[in-house]
Amino acid sequence: MKRLVLLIPVLAALAGLSACGDKPQTMGGNKGHVAAFEGAKNKFVAPGWNPGDKNSWEQGLKARLQNTQNEYSKTN
Repeated sequence: MKRLVLLIPVLAALAGLSACGDKPQTMGGNKGHVAAFEGAKNKFVAPGWNPGDKNSWEQGLKARLQNTQNEYSKTN
């Protein structure tokens, strides 16, 4: 009985220390990152945008901001 009484705190301490052994969870980095304006070169791109053309990418963002994502212009 005395051994059991001494064994319980030892097991509890081991269970508590087992959480300290976690490995770091890293994403591994981004391999193959390209700029957003490089984009996909397929038939599903927005009309008027040329993949790889930064100026047309920025113009498309400005147009989308003013025409579809501006709640103030939608309500007035």
